[in-house]
Amino acid sequence: MSEVAIIPLDAIDPALVEDLLDRAFEPERRQRTAYKLRDGTDWLPALSFAALDTEQHLVGTIQCWPVALTDPAGRRHPLILVGPVAVLPESQGGGYGKALMTASLAAMNPAAPLPQVMIGDGEYYGRFWGFSAEHTGAWTLPGPWEPHRLLARCDNSAVLPREGALGPWRS
Repeated sequence: MSEVAIIPLDAIDPALVEDLLDRAFEPERRQRTAYKLRDGTDWLPALSFAALDTEQHLVGTIQCWPVALTDPAGRRHPLILVGPVAVLPESQGGGYGKALMTASLAAMNPAAPLPQVMIGDGEYYGRFWGFSAEHTGAWTLPGPWEPHRLLARCDNSAVLPREGALGPWRS
């Protein structure tokens, strides 16, 4: 990987972020279930970052969002939705996504870490950061998803409800 600078995402023009997301995931990305999970919420600036290449061009972003798992009793359990992790197609494979994930997870409060959830490749995200579909099998989402791609990461998996509906966190 070339030299990479990781900076707070809120230092980047939002139009540049949207352009990058369109190039990484295509404009139809807004129809995906992940967008329904964060509908009506704002990304978390302290956990969201941008990657710049050696010429200071934007090549990647990561955003994290407040979500909740509502258990069958109606209790809401706050979680952090990690993603999208987006890298320009011509820059993929250069380590930018890995650097963004590492920066975002390192920025989480170690004194009170909330469980994290994402939709992604379990083998990849499990190997590097401990995400797994082991505890999410009876969770539901507001749209179609592949159950093996719904991943969670938590210091103490006993706090994760076995069943529940995942959706946006609204106070």
